[in-house]
Amino acid sequence: MADLASRSRDRVDGLAATLALAQVPNVGPVRLRELVSHFGSAEAALRKRGGRLEDGHAILRRLDELKARVLLEGDPEFPPLLAEMSDPPAILYVWGDLAQTRQRCVAFVGSRNCTEYGLTAARKLARDVAKAGQVTIVSGMARGIDSAAHEAALDAGGGSVGVLGCGFGVIYPPSNGRLYRRMLEHGCLITELPPDQPPHAGAFPRRNRLISGLSRVTVVVEAAMKSGALITVDTALAQGRTVLAVPGPITSPTSYSCNKLIQQGAKPALNAGDILEEIGLPRGDNAGIGDSGLGIGMAASNPESPIPNPQRVAPLDLDDVQRSVWDALGPELQHVDVLVAAGGGDAGRVLTALTDLELRGIVRQEPGMRFGLS
Repeated sequence: MADLASRSRDRVDGLAATLALAQVPNVGPVRLRELVSHFGSAEAALRKRGGRLEDGHAILRRLDELKARVLLEGDPEFPPLLAEMSDPPAILYVWGDLAQTRQRCVAFVGSRNCTEYGLTAARKLARDVAKAGQVTIVSGMARGIDSAAHEAALDAGGGSVGVLGCGFGVIYPPSNGRLYRRMLEHGCLITELPPDQPPHAGAFPRRNRLISGLSRVTVVVEAAMKSGALITVDTALAQGRTVLAVPGPITSPTSYSCNKLIQQGAKPALNAGDILEEIGLPRGDNAGIGDSGLGIGMAASNPESPIPNPQRVAPLDLDDVQRSVWDALGPELQHVDVLVAAGGGDAGRVLTALTDLELRGIVRQEPGMRFGLS
């Protein structure tokens, strides 16, 4: 028993040493592998680099508190598609049902500052794909298109994986608190960053390669000329994965890159069937037919056929001012002055209500003090 306990401690120390070594400045996944290979073990490499084993044990304790875990490259549970990447993560932090990554995964990416058209398209496509079964929706947990795709997948009873640009224990953006809770209950969150590490600019391009790496298909819903979603497109193409794009109005800046991708040869995503056939599933009966008989595909071919707005159901616990704000928020973004008038003219109370609703993930704020439903 003592020998068994000793081997168990050695394994935990080895894992802690690997986690601590990854926190040493200038040690990324490639360098981590090189150091472990050169010195023969993570413990030996950590000593040579001046790291502290306790830092790794602190990470393990924090994971235990969160009921999360960590996988190393080569672990039997490591997502197979990530293992196939040319630059797979050496360390993967997991929170939730990782088995969802073993289904057919479809990534949805797009603009944070999206339009109502983009939100509706993301919701409809993600919902219809998730309803097909055996499919997991993957995205980056950002506001806008990402959040819409995650929410739609969960609403449909499907699986969803969120790839973070921060560590567990940090909610980014703060308005996505409700979505984080839903993902932990019914989906999965993954990241390369240790718990409590805040987001930073360099983390998001690396996050994007995991989004496309997990997915057989990446769908771009809305993307402006210099959208960060194009980084995910580049990584998807480099990984040999399929890219689809949702067409949009030629007058819309947020549809510029989607239309350009289609012009360059990307397959248009007009309905869920276009996506499902790319992952080897039947198109189903939603190839152009939505809930009311007019879907994304039909709307694209007939400009006079609008995309149906998703049903709006107000949360039951809204107070009078919050409900007034909710009722005033229709399909289009509304300026704060309109909402103040709808809320009885008391700017202070309306702004407080908007802040509360934004923190709950019900309302989102766009530039120019314009607000819309999330």
